[in-house]
Amino acid sequence: MKSDNMKNKIEVMAPAGNFESLNAAIKAGADSVYFGIKGLNMRSLGAKNFEIDDLKEIVRICNENNVKTYLTLNVVMYDDDMQKMKDIANAAKEAGITAAIVMDVAAMNYCNEIGLEVHTSTQVNVSNIEAVKFFSKFADTIVLARELNLNQITEICRQIEEEHITGPKGELLKIEIFVHGALCVSISGKCYMSLTSYNKSANRGECLQTCRRKYRIIDDETGNELMIENGYVMSPKDLCTITVLDQIIASGVSVLKIEGRGRSVDYVYTVTKTYKEAVEAIREGNFTKEKIDNWVKELETVFNRGFWHGGYYLGNKTGEWSGSYGSKATKKKIQLGKVVNYYSKKKVGDFELQSDGIKVGDEFMITGPTTGIVKGFVESIYTEEGETEEAVKGQLISFPVDEKIRKNDKLFKLVNSDSKAKQ
Repeated sequence: MKSDNMKNKIEVMAPAGNFESLNAAIKAGADSVYFGIKGLNMRSLGAKNFEIDDLKEIVRICNENNVKTYLTLNVVMYDDDMQKMKDIANAAKEAGITAAIVMDVAAMNYCNEIGLEVHTSTQVNVSNIEAVKFFSKFADTIVLARELNLNQITEICRQIEEEHITGPKGELLKIEIFVHGALCVSISGKCYMSLTSYNKSANRGECLQTCRRKYRIIDDETGNELMIENGYVMSPKDLCTITVLDQIIASGVSVLKIEGRGRSVDYVYTVTKTYKEAVEAIREGNFTKEKIDNWVKELETVFNRGFWHGGYYLGNKTGEWSGSYGSKATKKKIQLGKVVNYYSKKKVGDFELQSDGIKVGDEFMITGPTTGIVKGFVESIYTEEGETEEAVKGQLISFPVDEKIRKNDKLFKLVNSDSKAKQ
């Protein structure tokens, strides 16, 4: 039985920090991608950003695949940023970018003036229907504050439909929420810890993630150190909503946003693919516990700090803490070398092993700017001497690859994180 809760077309929105991730997101089934170019975006330090000259190529690739393009222009802006903001917005409009994601009213106003669609950023902290009405004058899609629960989100969506609240284009306002990825300890990402500690403003895209470090708590008056179970007192687990995605969709939201412009290509592919599959399962009435458990296991294979299932949306306590630094992914990738050639008719790739070996049965991953990502298991290996079960560093090898790959793409093998294989 198909779901009757999906009144809106649900859009899965994926992050793209480079062309590899962009093509991986498209391959995974993303309906839209969001990305930044150098300057005036919230990942200007934490991600490899595109150049302004890349915009037309991004639009070309996405248009060919019926994928929407959203440019992040979402930092706090000062007077001396105005010209740069206008130059970026103008370039986005000329290139045919679908919309700009912004937080500053000056940027909202200018994008409206030139006819570039606006989506608000979560930093705007829209938490009630009156704020929704105000920002509907500027934006066609509004990202709600991360701290709202599902009851609050449902009520906002209900009132938008009941009162027929529209954006500048005259279409019914869309609501977007985050569904997966890193959470900031601050309210809707408005943090000043990095600024006060190192004069690097998170709200200018320069966050040094000082909250992710381990801390000791000491009483100033007595000098006594407080006993705490977990030293990572400001580093939340990552949000994961796959277990309650049916409830999220039933609330009336239209866009499901995945965090991670600074993440690797396998993260973007795996998370996007998983949530897209879940959306389709809900649509078809096949959102089962077995599938949910499998999706969670799949999500655990790529970067994560542990999962806070449901997050604020279920009205849970404020935050669950990671308990460690870095990733808790159940798999890790080891770069082996590069692609030397690919034979499309035979579907066989030639590879140079530069740093480690590989054997039959190993899981491989190949990434590249045009290829995006290709994954599979090694079925057979051939060297100049003939077929072999295992190849070592320094050898030139061949093995079957079903999808097209390209010269100089990177070759990895994927191993369990508890494996003693070389890092």
